Amino acid sequence: MSGTGDTAGWSPPGASERKRILDETRTIALVGASSNPARASNFVMTYLKSSVCDFELYPVNPREREILGHRCYPSLAELPVVPDLVDVFRRADDCPAIAREAVDVGAKTLWLQLGIWSDEAAAIAAEAGLSVVMDRCTKIEHARFAGGLHLAGFDTGVINSRRR
Repeated sequence: MSGTGDTAGWSPPGASERKRILDETRTIALVGASSNPARASNFVMTYLKSSVCDFELYPVNPREREILGHRCYPSLAELPVVPDLVDVFRRADDCPAIAREAVDVGAKTLWLQLGIWSDEAAAIAAEAGLSVVMDRCTKIEHARFAGGLHLAGFDTGVINSRRR
């Protein structure tokens, strides 16, 4: 991660803008999705697939065939729909090319996951009119806005530190 502020006319969206983006999103392409349950992308996809969320999910990874029951696509260009949001789980060095591909397919938002920051990708996407979010987790942000994330952490109702 290498930035924290204005990037070529782009600045990080505030909470209300991130909420608006998620509220208006129906289709999400998860670039770098993995079938490995230990990977963050799998954890996020599992959450986004839950009944709490109402998203159509399209994992994008040329080395995978299916993830969590969803057909996997080798690239954004091969998706059967135009994704509203492109959720990226790749190294920052890969992000400018992904941003160009997101622009080319007509996506509305480029979202780089926690720990991922690319000034170049942000400039490419923002210049083309896409909303850009960097260094944020879609799962955490959705849970925050849906009331499932509290200051003390995730409110799953399953694990607590209280004695019975």
